[in-house]
Amino acid sequence: MSELITAELVDLDLSAATKDAAARSLAERMVAAHRVTDLDGFLADVAAREAQMPTGLDGGIGIPHCRSEHVSAPTLAFGRSARGIDFGAADGPADLVFLIAAPAGADEDHLTILSGLARRLMDPEFTAALRAGDDPGTVAALIRGEEPAEELVREASGPSRAAAAAGGPAAPIPAAEDTEDTGATPFRIVAVTSCPTGIAHTYMAAESLTAAGRAEGVEVTVETQGSAGFSKLDPAVIAQADAVIWAHDVEVREKGRFRGKPLVDVGVKAGINRPAELIAEARRKAERGEVAAVAPGGDGPEAGADGGSGADGAHFGVRLRTYLMSGVSYMVPFVAAGGLLIALSFAIGGYEIVDAKSVADHFVWGQADSWAALLNQIGSAAFGFLVPVLAGYIAYGMADRPALVPGFVGGAIALTVDAGFLGGLVAGLLAGAVVMAIQRVPVHATLRGIMPVLVIPLIASAVVGFLMFIVVGKPIATLQSALTDWLNGLSGSNAVILGVVLGLMMCFDMGGPLNKVAYAFAVGGLADPTDGSLKVMAAVMAAGMVPPLAMALATTVRKKLFTKTERENGRAAWVLGASFITEGAIPFAAADPLRVIPSVMAGGAVTGALSMAFGCTLRAPHGGVFVVPLIGAPFLYLLAIAAGTLVATALVVLLKGARRTVAAESGEAEATDAGSRVGVTA
Repeated sequence: MSELITAELVDLDLSAATKDAAARSLAERMVAAHRVTDLDGFLADVAAREAQMPTGLDGGIGIPHCRSEHVSAPTLAFGRSARGIDFGAADGPADLVFLIAAPAGADEDHLTILSGLARRLMDPEFTAALRAGDDPGTVAALIRGEEPAEELVREASGPSRAAAAAGGPAAPIPAAEDTEDTGATPFRIVAVTSCPTGIAHTYMAAESLTAAGRAEGVEVTVETQGSAGFSKLDPAVIAQADAVIWAHDVEVREKGRFRGKPLVDVGVKAGINRPAELIAEARRKAERGEVAAVAPGGDGPEAGADGGSGADGAHFGVRLRTYLMSGVSYMVPFVAAGGLLIALSFAIGGYEIVDAKSVADHFVWGQADSWAALLNQIGSAAFGFLVPVLAGYIAYGMADRPALVPGFVGGAIALTVDAGFLGGLVAGLLAGAVVMAIQRVPVHATLRGIMPVLVIPLIASAVVGFLMFIVVGKPIATLQSALTDWLNGLSGSNAVILGVVLGLMMCFDMGGPLNKVAYAFAVGGLADPTDGSLKVMAAVMAAGMVPPLAMALATTVRKKLFTKTERENGRAAWVLGASFITEGAIPFAAADPLRVIPSVMAGGAVTGALSMAFGCTLRAPHGGVFVVPLIGAPFLYLLAIAAGTLVATALVVLLKGARRTVAAESGEAEATDAGSRVGVTA
């Protein structure tokens, strides 16, 4: 097995100023060592991983890493920066940079070594030795585990400077056997750590939680769901645990094993940077008797719409977005099914089909109008659940299963008082907040079993019902009516400006939170469709098709500006764009965000503006070529999409071409300068 790192892969004077430049500098060493076959393709994969989550860690460490088909052997390059490089860590720039390259099918032995390195990065002596070393070969041996860290620090710096290099004297962590034996059973926690690539953060979080547990006298057992394997926790250990911590950025596998335990659900970096806080929070939840109901299939209460990590410990804005997206994700199937059924009914029987008699009383098998009425009434029934489901699952995202009943009740009341979509949002947030407040009240152990199934739903439903009927329902209904009137009155420049804004939102993060906000705004209008809300729906759907279509066209007309992998992605983007899957452009944006994102945003703005100006309407909550027959002014709608796609394509080709020209001129200038120096030397 080839060595993971050699002296040639160590740069003790890394001069790069940015994380992209640092990754390129270290990757070039990998190319020279014949470990990476395509520099640009590999860097695109590194950038895509970085776009998922910054790889900076507290303590001055940056660990850009990825799996890539352009890596021939698992490789590690190390750089030490005097000025520091910003990798997104909360405590500032990193001076120790590890670039980790794993092949798409890396073997378990190498991945085990990488996981061991990740754990060692939590050791202050190890990082101090990295800062003290002055020979690339010695530092490479240290990273491989062949050189004792403490000896290198002493030889290079002396005892006092060694402590300084480690960031000051670290408080000793008592070993488990050194803790005082009081005879009491220790508090037990089981944890799961995972990250998108499963190479570094997964194991660093595990080490950090384990060390913090020893310091607190808490027994912490961690299951790492990473690349070096997935060894499940013993069911007996889970059964004996007092609480659970999930520190993850990808879906936890087999969540049902942890059902019925107090749960702290956070991102993996929280497990690395603040493990003591997570342990304290787990103890508080256990003392309050909070129990998380986890679905067997893995849909935990705080797994947002995109399956990401939970909201515990995040900023309020992040938590609020997670709650709202949880509600929207459960609402979308109702909207899609109901909206498409209603749209089909209009296509068959015309808009007057809404006035048809109930098909339960009058249905003629051979009449198209009867079938149209049937589709319309089924779709309307599905739409009737829209607001209650939204409210119920916002509350569920906040406070788990006990919040479902008050959430649904609040959503139903929002419909009763004509508060509509906005009322559902408020009802869900109120229900979740009320349940969370009740859960914080200490109760006797004998009552804990009936709290989530009887006491909490009963009290919370009464409180939410009072608030929605008596306090906030009518004001929200007034606001909803004003919004509806505003959408109905949209015309001329106002409509175009709204189309521009919605187009920009749809294309900025391509399936991310801002994209979903624009989509949710449009879908909310379908709950009580008007001419204005149908125009908004059309503009949002049209703009969402632009990014993948533009990248598909760009890779077709200017192939040389894109890597082989990007050209392959471009072929798939034709189908994704035609199917309204905006995420098809994400690989391109991750590889070159400064050129791709502004380009597709401009194209989306053009499409949104033209769709609104043309007066296109859409009753279906989906885009793509499949709904063209259901669109008002379909040819103008397609023209708006084509115009935006051309604008985005032209911009991305122009910007990428300019970058290539500048790079070529820079290379020629460097070559000329080097030739001049050679001539002078000769």
